[in-house]
Amino acid sequence: MCAWIRQSSSVPVARRAGRRFSAPRQLLVAGLLALPLWLIAASSASAAGAAATIQIENFTFTPAELSVEPGTTVTWVNHDDIPHLVAATDKGFRSPPLDTDDHFSFTFTKPGKFDYFCALHPRMTGTVVVTKPK
Repeated sequence: MCAWIRQSSSVPVARRAGRRFSAPRQLLVAGLLALPLWLIAASSASAAGAAATIQIENFTFTPAELSVEPGTTVTWVNHDDIPHLVAATDKGFRSPPLDTDDHFSFTFTKPGKFDYFCALHPRMTGTVVVTKPK
């Protein structure tokens, strides 16, 4: 504000000094200050990757085949009443025995086709296909 406007204002100087910005302007300034923090948080979240879940029910992995992008963390959740053990055929990952409602997660970082099975019940099979990023 110019000095000559302050002198001509009808609002006392003490009042103007105590309230420098209107409420909408304060919200705008707060939003502009928060924007870089939000952008940093959003980029960190996308860098962490997405998530997907495979259910284990009735001796079946559902979905049997799952397509994801690199960086996705896949979680297997056992809903059966007996333990299961998720193991990659290429030995890239292996869970401990999963009791009812236990879960195991693995993050796929490279494109490819990853077959897995239940090491306790080998007829149970599934595949995770990691596609190249779009």
